[in-house]
Amino acid sequence: MRILFFGTYDVKSHPRVGVLAEGLRAHGHDVAECNAPLGLDTASRVAILAQPWRLPVLGWRLASCWFRLAVGSRRGPTPDAIVVGYMGHFDVRLARILFRRKTIVLDHLIGAGDTARDRNLSGGGLKPKLLTAIDAGALKSADVIVVDTDEHLANLPEEHRGRGVVVPVGAPEDWFAAAPAQDAPSHGSEDGPLRVAFFGLYTPLQGAPVIGEALSKLAGAPIEATMVGHGQEFEATRKAAEGGCPTKWIEWVDSTELPALVAAHDVCLGIFGTGPKALRVVPNKVFQGAAAGCAIVTSDTAPQRRALGDGAVYVPPGDATALADALNRLAEDRDELAAARKRAHDAVLERFGCSAVVETLVERLAP
Repeated sequence: MRILFFGTYDVKSHPRVGVLAEGLRAHGHDVAECNAPLGLDTASRVAILAQPWRLPVLGWRLASCWFRLAVGSRRGPTPDAIVVGYMGHFDVRLARILFRRKTIVLDHLIGAGDTARDRNLSGGGLKPKLLTAIDAGALKSADVIVVDTDEHLANLPEEHRGRGVVVPVGAPEDWFAAAPAQDAPSHGSEDGPLRVAFFGLYTPLQGAPVIGEALSKLAGAPIEATMVGHGQEFEATRKAAEGGCPTKWIEWVDSTELPALVAAHDVCLGIFGTGPKALRVVPNKVFQGAAAGCAIVTSDTAPQRRALGDGAVYVPPGDATALADALNRLAEDRDELAAARKRAHDAVLERFGCSAVVETLVERLAP
């Protein structure tokens, strides 16, 4: 099939789109792109959706991007299917206008209302209704709705659920390429510190303050942490970590450099939030960290345990003490650390590379 990836997505900021494209190419499909990045990250988009008076800013940017998309869509062979990338709540409407008789696939990795509620931005009054309407209009415009977990499929409105298909987030090939040889020793020597990494946007879903509290309990332990990113709960996390193990705070790393940075650590942390959305997702960082050769420590939730099996070390959501204890155990038992790294990498290599994760979508798109 000829498949066109379409929209205002930014694959550098949101690698999910790249995973889908790589996977479909691996299955022999002819994949092209018609992409005009909007230049707004997820936090900015959600903030605009939650603050309707800022919609003119979004409208102006969208108009410019949509003009380029409309022109670009007329170039090249006619596609058989169109995949609208991440945060395509408005782009999917344009795709439906431009490609009336074609199959439209919406990567509905996050809902506007769901994400605004998770970030405490939805408020009351008309805002929730507006966000629900935005989601409903996007879902109605799509022939196939891609979500990342069974829980998110069940969370779709009943009238749209039959068009849903579960495609795990997975990990791009550059993360696998960054992994050290599986027989390599851990980055910390037997007497050296355990190196722990976290990267993210510090949203409530990620539960970063729980990580900060755990780090504060590790003063004197043979552990060093690297915290990458910035966002809503950054300051609370940094304050919670005071007095703990040595921690490096890096507010931004280019996406091309992030795989190597994470691969230079022993452990990659997942998410630890306790909200409804945190209990429904398997975040990209656990797939990516495992692909890069790290042991994974994350919250014990149904979708994460179902996806990773014994490929992760689990702690109860929101439990900083349990997280600190898990890191201490890995720091003290380097044989267990090596085994945890191998289990994580093997789990992702077998089931969550680009080709594997898109199999359900390939089946759905088959003529």
